[in-house]
Amino acid sequence: MKKTAIAFVLAGFLTVSLSATAQKTTKKFIDPANMDLSVKPGDNFYLFANGNWVKNTPVPASKTRWGSFDKLAEESSQALKGLLEEAAANPGKNDLMKRVGDFYASAMDSAAIEKLGAQPVKPYLDQIEKLSSKSQVLDHINYLRSNSISSPLYSIGVRQDSKDVTRYIIGIGQGGTSLPDRDYYLKNDARSQKIRTEYTKYIATLFKLCGWEEYKALANAATILQLETTIANAQMSRVEMRDPVKLYNKFSVDALSAKTPNLNWQTILTQLGYKTKQDSLIVSNPKFMVFIDSLLGATSLADWKVYLQWGVMKGAAAYLSKDFVDANFAFNQAMSGQKEQTPRWQRMSALIDGQLGELLGQLYVDKYFNQAAKARMLELVNNLQETFDSRIKQLDWMSDETKQRALGKLHAFTKKIGFPDKWKNYDGLVIKRDDFLGNLMRCNQWGYQDNINRLGKPIDKTEWGMTPPTVNAYYSAQKNEIVFPAGILRFPFFDFEADDAINYGGIGAVIGHEMTHGFDDQGRQFDADGNLHDWWTKADADEFKKRADEVVAQYNGYVILDTLHVNGRLTLGENLADLGGLSIAYEAFKHTKQGKSNKKIDGFTPDQRFFLNWAQVWRSNILPDAAAQRILTDSHSPGVHRANGPLTNMEAFYKAFDVKEGDKMYKAPEKRTKIW
Repeated sequence: MKKTAIAFVLAGFLTVSLSATAQKTTKKFIDPANMDLSVKPGDNFYLFANGNWVKNTPVPASKTRWGSFDKLAEESSQALKGLLEEAAANPGKNDLMKRVGDFYASAMDSAAIEKLGAQPVKPYLDQIEKLSSKSQVLDHINYLRSNSISSPLYSIGVRQDSKDVTRYIIGIGQGGTSLPDRDYYLKNDARSQKIRTEYTKYIATLFKLCGWEEYKALANAATILQLETTIANAQMSRVEMRDPVKLYNKFSVDALSAKTPNLNWQTILTQLGYKTKQDSLIVSNPKFMVFIDSLLGATSLADWKVYLQWGVMKGAAAYLSKDFVDANFAFNQAMSGQKEQTPRWQRMSALIDGQLGELLGQLYVDKYFNQAAKARMLELVNNLQETFDSRIKQLDWMSDETKQRALGKLHAFTKKIGFPDKWKNYDGLVIKRDDFLGNLMRCNQWGYQDNINRLGKPIDKTEWGMTPPTVNAYYSAQKNEIVFPAGILRFPFFDFEADDAINYGGIGAVIGHEMTHGFDDQGRQFDADGNLHDWWTKADADEFKKRADEVVAQYNGYVILDTLHVNGRLTLGENLADLGGLSIAYEAFKHTKQGKSNKKIDGFTPDQRFFLNWAQVWRSNILPDAAAQRILTDSHSPGVHRANGPLTNMEAFYKAFDVKEGDKMYKAPEKRTKIW
């Protein structure tokens, strides 16, 4: 999975000037009106920095969370809407605008979609109903997958070989369930039971909308829940799946077929359209695939047909007529607490950004991005990189041997900023102005073919994993690259008119965060070339693990909603990246002219402004149900703990706000964790 500085993907505007230094401005980058000065900064810095904002800013009815990033998302959605509406109104301008505009026009033609009802999925449901043997079920699973209709039981696709990143290889992973995490099936707390009840209602509703009588729809829902619960029992947990060594299990095609006698992988690969013969593949959870093989034999034909039909329905529900969309929202509402549906234009804008991101991205870059921002970002990235270099050299817990390898990896980072140097043009993809579901399926099919056609070809090092408008960033271990899309270059991350304290506390910490991901509990297991390879001495690895375990214990102690604990092991990579990223950004900031001074702006010292902007980056209000869901599924800690957690380990924070023993965030110096 991509390593991110933020828990979700948004889009953003960009306002730039030619100067990279602070200018005369009416902007107030730190607004005391948002702060709660009655809270001691050493007791809860997040509330000190954001308390009045938190008290006075409700979550809008169509959202599950509202904060700095969500505000950008709302404004950015409006920007994408404007681009899409312009493209839809001018389809003859050029091929780029025609395809993007036609897709949006089809997506917004709700009257045409309403007339179709369940008709778009009925042929696929009827095909499944006609299956008369288990062998036909197996063949049909491959048909559904290869036509991008659904992905039953497991995931499969082409990726880089983690131990030989110069080549692509087929990877197979666990799957087969619909709820966001296996624990929703297996835990018996009140919340999990409630969600399972709502889930069975949702399943039954979709079957009824597709023509099943109520008694049969209810029976089908029970079948699905029972089957998916059985599958969930065989899955690895999210924490287990954080171990890249455990997930790397290479098999020859014949050897995997021998372990799963009901699944002939050579036949499967042929039916899935893989034209290049493979001698091996990677299986993340071999025990799961053995289990799936046994389940195929133990489950009745009738139940498999219900399961496959459900896969078709759930994949299409959000894009069918209003009854389906409303049922889909009702279930999501039970999961998250969201009060109103997101407006259709906003859902469709996000959909097209996901499906045709590098066509829409070109329109976005042309209108909202300035190359001056790219140059300034590269300067910041290089500053952070040099600071990280210096910090590695000064580590007192790492041997010179491992330091040299760490430095080699640090300086091997590929840096991508703004947008791709080479755009995807989606050759062969047909978009029709009057065929929304068809457009969506053809996009999915194009993506599927694009993926499987990589086999036997050189690794595409120019490819991006995010679209240009995305307010996010990521580190790729296998490519050893750090990537910053155009959309993240906006306040509170970055502003040309802001002083260095603001930019280093914002985008500087993001840059440091992504760099640190190369050396977190997962990233550190990949070498400078991106290969999964142990380059550490045992003593250094043991020392790293000891310090990482301190971070696990720290975050395990954090609680939300009175009783739900943060999972320190699940969130370890992000917590390490926050701690490392903020520490590196602060030291880099201290090399600037402002960082070396004590001149106050709006009553705050440079160091105080640095930490205040870090805290306001993470301010948000979130609905209780959404917060509970994120504790189970999100590899990032809640915003309050992302803001406060790293600070408790940083001496500079203690000095900046005179934090003393007795304050709630105080940690004795010997208990503060320093890794990078």
